[in-house]
Amino acid sequence: MRLSKLMLKVYYFVYFLFFGRIALARKLGVKIGQNCRVYITEWGTEPFLISIGDRVTITSGVRFLTHDGSTWLVRNECGNRYQKYNPISIGQDVFIGIGCIIMPGVSIGNNVVIAAGSIVTKNVESGSVIGGIPAKFIMSFEHYEEKIKESCVNDENIPDGLGYESRVNFILTQQKL
Repeated sequence: MRLSKLMLKVYYFVYFLFFGRIALARKLGVKIGQNCRVYITEWGTEPFLISIGDRVTITSGVRFLTHDGSTWLVRNECGNRYQKYNPISIGQDVFIGIGCIIMPGVSIGNNVVIAAGSIVTKNVESGSVIGGIPAKFIMSFEHYEEKIKESCVNDENIPDGLGYESRVNFILTQQKL
C-alpha cells in the first residue's frame, strides 16, 4: 500500500514538472477555468469537489477542505462512522491570498478578494473583499477597485524593457502610499 502511494506521488510530481500546476489540478479532478494563476499543488482528499471559474488566482499555502473529518468520531450503535462531504465553488475574477483556508461547502462569488491568512467558513457574495478568522466583509470590490486606481501604478505607465528589480523599483517611486 505504501509503495503504491509513493509511486502515485512520484507520478503526480512528474506530471506537474512536465505540464504545470493547472494541468495537475485538472488531472486530479479540479474543474478549473481559463487564465487562472495557481501556486499550489495540494488539493485535499476530494479535488473533484472543487470548481474554479476564470481568472482566479490561488496563492501559495491555500488549503481547500471538502470534508469534515470530525464526523468520524460519531458512531451509530453498530460502530459505523458518519461522513460529511461538501463541494467548494469559486466564481470568476477571484484572488485568494496566501495561507487561506476554504472550508467545506463554501461558495465564493465573482469579483472577490480574500485577504491573506483568512479562514472562509461561509459563502462570499460577489463584489466583496473579505478577511480575518473567520473571514468577514471588509469593503465592496468597487471600493477596493477605486483605492487601487488611486494608489497604484498601471502597467501602461511603466517603461518597457525593465528587468524585474528595476520594474519594482520604478513602481515604488511612483505609487502613492
